[in-house]
Amino acid sequence: MAVVNRTPDSFFDRGATFALDRAVAHALRAVELGADWIDIGGVPFGRGPAVTTAEEIERVVPVIEAVLALAPDLVISVDTNRAAVALAAIAAGAAVVNDTSGLGDPDMARVVAESDACIVITHSVGPPRVEKPPARFDDVVGEVRAFLEERIRHAEAAGIPRERIIIDPGHDLDKNTLHSLELTRRLDEIAGLGPPLLVAVSNKDFIGESIDRPKEARLSGSLAAMTACILAGARIVRMHDVEASVDAVRMTEAILGMRAPVRLEHNTHPTRNV
Repeated sequence: MAVVNRTPDSFFDRGATFALDRAVAHALRAVELGADWIDIGGVPFGRGPAVTTAEEIERVVPVIEAVLALAPDLVISVDTNRAAVALAAIAAGAAVVNDTSGLGDPDMARVVAESDACIVITHSVGPPRVEKPPARFDDVVGEVRAFLEERIRHAEAAGIPRERIIIDPGHDLDKNTLHSLELTRRLDEIAGLGPPLLVAVSNKDFIGESIDRPKEARLSGSLAAMTACILAGARIVRMHDVEASVDAVRMTEAILGMRAPVRLEHNTHPTRNV
């Protein structure tokens, strides 16, 4: 299991980690709390002023370089849908490209194929950060699965080995709350595709709408959704609250027999067992 933390973060911390020093400090703190890798993005979540390719590179590359200078063995992914940004980030040391457009840039697969990086292929509908009509699916799980199958074939045809492909069903991306809940219930159908399955459910709107909580009060719902996804086959989770998420993941692993308890004391002593 891997726990991923995102920085800089516009969705949850409203830009508090945009500055280079704050982004680096946040990343290193997340690692101290147990994050297995850090996801770095240079474009604010959702609507906002347009960010050029050059600006995006200027934002993410210094963070990657600064974090790796202090933690050289850390896994870093770059959250981008632009091949040019992915190329610069890989050159700076990023080991994963987290592409929420599902290889929408025609050059993205080639850039990843010519490197040693892994690719996260995420389901979405149309270009990111563009106004779209209300979400509609006849069978959201079937359509997400078919999209990911086609994108996996495209990635492999471009020369990306299957072992470097990760898939993400894209909770809330061009989907409403009922769609995201259905994806969560039937996530095993997506996991059945084979590549490692990543889910990004932390503090998402489908959680807020399901339990009527604002972003800052969705931790319990996020942990419940994360655990349900793990039980259905997810093996990488992208979460905001690293410490609580790591504890929940490790406990789920212990229940599933994937991890031994840290210690055995209760009712194991020769005497004094109650």
